[in-house]
Amino acid sequence: MSRSHPGLLPFGRELPAGSMPATPHGTTIVALTFHGGVLMAGDRRATMGSMIANRHIEKVFPADKYSVLGIAGTAGIAIDMVRLFQVELEHYEKIEGTLLSLEGKANRLGAMVRANLPMALQGLSVVPLFAGIECGEPAGRLFSYDVTGGRYEELEHHSVGSGSVFARGALKKLWRPELSADEAVAVAVEALIDAADDDSATGGPDLIRQLWPVIYTVTHDGAARVPQETLATVVAGILSRRSAERREA
Repeated sequence: MSRSHPGLLPFGRELPAGSMPATPHGTTIVALTFHGGVLMAGDRRATMGSMIANRHIEKVFPADKYSVLGIAGTAGIAIDMVRLFQVELEHYEKIEGTLLSLEGKANRLGAMVRANLPMALQGLSVVPLFAGIECGEPAGRLFSYDVTGGRYEELEHHSVGSGSVFARGALKKLWRPELSADEAVAVAVEALIDAADDDSATGGPDLIRQLWPVIYTVTHDGAARVPQETLATVVAGILSRRSAERREA
């Protein structure tokens, strides 16, 4: 087969000019501020074209003790970027004996996104969302990026990924100043449920597989992952309320 008809073998096929093989993509990430901190949440689905590539992927990570980042885009490149960013922050802390400032971390992440621009132009883009709190500052801060590495500070809340439009609509209606951490978790889960309802690339909470979003909060006590048991309770409350209200979604 390899000698007579190599084109019939998967690895023997030539891609059309300008096309790339299908790769898993991660989607919706939401972030919002609350009283004394900031929160970031991501769904658990990765897609590859019209297929679900992975139902368990994690797209929100702690960058260091006081910051987190979420990734949307080509999953393999994004996860490598996260690991490199974590190592660079740890290396800076060990060499300098202090944490890099939040502005410095945001700028460094922007430079890493810019370095991926040649791959982004071929369709393998990564768009992160970064959040954290500076020691001594009263509130958390959010930063978004474009594929060229452009860095933009966001106020109150933001979302990225294919379901971001639907998540942002929910955030606009549900976010309010001085949310507590528990209220912020409920707002983030509700935004992801709304995104999953209208965007096929965003996975909603999976009651059968017991899969819940990945959510981190960042306060002056550090970054902490919200326990799965807490998320199960929050999801159950939202779904019960919507069911009692006889809402279509």
